Amino acid sequence: MATAQETRGPVTNLPLPRFVSLKASEGNVRRGPSLSHRIDWVFKRRDMPLEVTAEYGHWRRVRDREGAGGWVHYALLSGSRTVIVDGDLLALHVRPDGRTPVKARLERGVIARLGDCDLEWCEVSSGGYKGWAEKRALWGVAPDEIRE
Repeated sequence: MATAQETRGPVTNLPLPRFVSLKASEGNVRRGPSLSHRIDWVFKRRDMPLEVTAEYGHWRRVRDREGAGGWVHYALLSGSRTVIVDGDLLALHVRPDGRTPVKARLERGVIARLGDCDLEWCEVSSGGYKGWAEKRALWGVAPDEIRE
């Protein structure tokens, strides 16, 4: 019996769903997994985090933080992890503890590189700043995900 944790992509054998980022500065989002399918829209933010929900050949079905998505060619995606700040003026702390000093604040919508994560905090970097942010204020990392 397969559990949600054991769901693997039929092409890559990587977990589904999983987070990736947009490698290109533009990526066509298609209605289906081939070049003959209509382009529904274009993602236009390099490094934007996306969630892969399905695989078919060289195509990955992805969605963004608003739930918009479709099929994107795998060459446009990167395994480099990024997150989008979902909270207003998100504090970056010196350590994964809200009582430690704040190094910087990131505005809603900022894309940051994702580092280590425990159950409640993730280390992120953006605009030359690096610190620990509360995981619940980030999109692009699973609530139960731990990264070392």
